[in-house]
Parts: sequence; structure tokens; C-alpha cells
Amino acid sequence: MNPFAYSRPDSVDSAIDELVTEPAAKFIGGGTNLIDLMKENIEKPSRLVDINRLPLTDIVDLPDGGLRLGALATNADTAYNALVKDRYPLLSQTILAGASPQLRNMATNGGNLFQRTRCYYFYDKAMPCNKREPGSGCGAIGGYNRIHAILGTESAGSSSDNLQTACIATHPSDMCVALAALEAVVRVEGPDGERTVPFADFHRLPDNQPQYDNTLQPGEIVTAIDLPANGFSQHYNYLKLRDRASYAFALVSVAVGLELEGNTVTNVRIALGGVAHKPWRKPEAEALLVGKEAIADNFWPVAESLLAGAKGYGHNTFKIDLAKRAIVRALTEAVTGQKATPQ
Repeated sequence: MNPFAYSRPDSVDSAIDELVTEPAAKFIGGGTNLIDLMKENIEKPSRLVDINRLPLTDIVDLPDGGLRLGALATNADTAYNALVKDRYPLLSQTILAGASPQLRNMATNGGNLFQRTRCYYFYDKAMPCNKREPGSGCGAIGGYNRIHAILGTESAGSSSDNLQTACIATHPSDMCVALAALEAVVRVEGPDGERTVPFADFHRLPDNQPQYDNTLQPGEIVTAIDLPANGFSQHYNYLKLRDRASYAFALVSVAVGLELEGNTVTNVRIALGGVAHKPWRKPEAEALLVGKEAIADNFWPVAESLLAGAKGYGHNTFKIDLAKRAIVRALTEAVTGQKATPQ
């Protein structure tokens, strides 16, 4: 691990000033991902700016009926919060499907948004990785890519030009899949003041800059995550398919929220994890189900639409059919109220 300086500001403004003054510095909250990356010499911050003194831990009601999650509230405190459990059970279920109790006790909501991929080529400095070293190539394409992306990888290919920018890494977060389905809003402060970012716009696809995971600007800090009033608290589900029943990242995951009149769908949200560089949503696919009876025969066209354009790279091609089946199962369980046991 490289040497680094350490500071502990007590206001948001002073924390921002530290990053503006020293661009190679990094914020640290729970540190559950950053410290691992520092140990592997993937991340080499010149300074750790400890933000745990900042007043960003509250979970409070919003005037419009929504809920604000402080960026420094822990994942555990969020999952077990009475307001979250009652009004946003999908989010609670999703958080509890991730990591371990010890990690959830440390990990923060804001930090969860900044998790970096668990691609083994990203962590192995002996291998080429455009995310770690832009222009070096992508070891996963043509390598062992069982955990890798099948959507949003249009620029990935076999030509030499494509390989210099290609990335088929996946975003690892569970919590972010639920936040995508709920259409959360991220509150950000920076040198130019405060702004809000719709969750769909916070993370990015690789395009030709796979080294960037999100759309945050230099010096900015996430202060809160706002949830809209509609939490889909009656019909929801998070289905996580993985190699073992606990403490494993998703091969494919599905977050579902439904509103029904009788057995007719009036509103639906579906977000996928484990399949792309960011949580994957496709509103035009969801729209296919509105006004339809909530039965499997109507779920399959939605699944096909969500996976349209999916591309496998050999070892991960199985994910395409797996994701389709997972979508149908997650929707079915959301209708019936039967919740899946994490797998």
C-alpha cells in the first residue's frame, strides 16, 4: 500500500475544499471497498479525507411523501429503519441480500454507489484492463468472463480499436439495483453548489471511457439519496441468483415493483443487476406490461425486450437465458407475495 495523508473535516464545504485542493485525494466513509483496492494498489489516493464527522446520517421524511437517506447512514441502519421497512421493503430486502452483516454495519449508503467492479482482470495488475489502465485492452474479452456483462457492451469487440476501449465489467451493488427500480435521486454538493442527479443518470456505461464509473464531477460529494413517495410496498421482489447462498455477488439479479388493480398491471419497474456496467432498466420494456394481466405469458415478452441486444462472450452467454427466466420468476413472486430465498 502506498503512503497517504489523512484528514478529517467537520463540514461538507471543508471536505469539498480538500478534494478541490488535492484532486488525487479520496473520500472515505465505511471504506469497505476502497481499503481493499488500496491494499491491491488499484487505488492510490494521496490523501484519505475521512467524512464520518459530517452530519449526513439521518433518514428523514420529505414533504412530498418520499424519504431522504443520508449518505453516511450505514446499509444496516437503512435496511432495518422502520420507515424503509414499511414504505420501501424492496430496498430493505435488497440491502440484506448483499455482503455480510459485518460489512453492512460499516458500509454507507453513499459509498455503496461508488463500489467498483469485482472483475478479476481489474484486480490483477498483471492483466490488461481498460478500466484500470485505459488503452491497455480488456482481458475479459476472450478470457474467462463468466461474471461479466451481457448488456450495454456495444463497443466491445474483437477489433484492435475496440479492444483499446472495451470493458465488459459489471456493477457489483445490490442496493443500487433497487434504487434504480425506485427511481431514486442522488443529491450532490460540489465547488459549484448543490445539484440533483436522477439515479438512471448517476452511473454510466463504458462507452470509450471505461475508467469512469459515474457522472460525478471533480470535487463533488454525495450528501443524500432521495426516494420518491411510491415505494411499491405491496408487490415487490428482489431475486438474486449467485453461486452460493450468501456473501456472493449476483450473476443476475432482478428488482421488481408492481402496482395492480385486481390482476391488471397499472405500473411496473424492473431493474437488473449483474448484467451491465450499471443497474439496467428499460422503461419501454416495462411499458409492455401496463394494462396487461399479471401472468407469466405476459411477463415473457417483457423479459425478451429487456434482454434485446444482449451479447455473451463465451463463458457468460448462459446469463442471457438465465436473466429472462429470472425476470419472469421475480415478477411472478412479486404478484403472489412469495419472496424468493437468495440463491
